[in-house]
Amino acid sequence: MTTELILSVGALSLLDMLSPAIIGVTIYLLLSPGGKVFTRLLAYIATVAVLYFAVGALLMMGLGTVMESAADLFQSRAVGIALTIIGAALFIGSFFINTKKKYSPPRPKSKNVASMVALGITTFAIEVATALPYFAAIGLMGTAELTPVEWVPLLASYNVIMVLPAIILYLLHLVLGRLMRHPLEKLGTKLANSAGSTLSWVMSIAGIILVLNNIDKF
Repeated sequence: MTTELILSVGALSLLDMLSPAIIGVTIYLLLSPGGKVFTRLLAYIATVAVLYFAVGALLMMGLGTVMESAADLFQSRAVGIALTIIGAALFIGSFFINTKKKYSPPRPKSKNVASMVALGITTFAIEVATALPYFAAIGLMGTAELTPVEWVPLLASYNVIMVLPAIILYLLHLVLGRLMRHPLEKLGTKLANSAGSTLSWVMSIAGIILVLNNIDKF
């Protein structure tokens, strides 16, 4: 496992920190009245992280015996070329994103732990298909032919970093209390108004990283 790979996967995980759903739900919980914020937030982000890790692990393992041949292909020069093309497509596509479209994060039906787990599952179901940095990172790890001892901690670290903004916002709220209300409200408004622009930047940077890591396959 090279330093270049670690840095590339790390950069992609930083992009996934910008998830509007995770940040939006966190802001909603912190601004809502009532206790047990830590328990509800933990249930939510743990559900999202575990589900993402499970999908990543399944992809890295090639989905078992059925995907063994596909795993061999995944490590081939042809896939490196395909990832380069995908990266270029992401970069070009980023210029066509509607940056003015507003975003409304999902809301739980109630504030108990079961509802937060359900919301985590919903967030995963909605966002996993468009988790471009995550799949780009898995693509890089797959073509690098990493062993489980190498990719398991790298994948786990990615998922921890992905939910890190929620943890940081909670800690700031815990320390600063009411002083965080205005900054959180302002962040929520900015998040709703700039989600399209954020997606555009995420697509372009993820595309560039894929191209730079696979261009030598041509």
